[in-house]
Amino acid sequence: MHGKVVSDLNSLDTDAVHDLASVELGARAIAWNDAHFGAAANLLNPGRGINMGDGWETRRRREPGNDWCIIELGHPGEIEKVMLDSAHFKGNYPDRCSLQAALVEAGTVDSIITQSQFWAELLPPQKMEMDSEHSFSRELQKIGPVNHVRVNIFPDGGLSRVRMLGKIHV
Repeated sequence: MHGKVVSDLNSLDTDAVHDLASVELGARAIAWNDAHFGAAANLLNPGRGINMGDGWETRRRREPGNDWCIIELGHPGEIEKVMLDSAHFKGNYPDRCSLQAALVEAGTVDSIITQSQFWAELLPPQKMEMDSEHSFSRELQKIGPVNHVRVNIFPDGGLSRVRMLGKIHV
């Protein structure tokens, strides 16, 4: 079957904290610059990754820049806590990560990719460690409700899971 997961907003407690980046709520990876060894969609799967192949891994960069993935959240919301998991990534984990986010009203994937370079900074660059769950809350910038997040990893590497915890904006 092909299609887009849509969760029933009426069945969700909008006062509770949800993982807005969960595939179970309808989140999806819509664009990425590289997925050489693992699918970017794996970032949104439930639970922790079982191995590196169950995450998103990019090839080694030979040119300047960084790798990135854009996630369309299952529902718009205000993100209160972010968890980035580098489980199983030991010699190939990112050195740093950052997040940019926006409330996107419309656009094609190509236009969203272009716009994402100029989105507000949700999480300034943070140091990463191998095979670890990284949790950020105090470091997050208050930018209001968002429905798209750009995950930046510097310069390259891999992540197992991404969690965006927050309240649904109705």
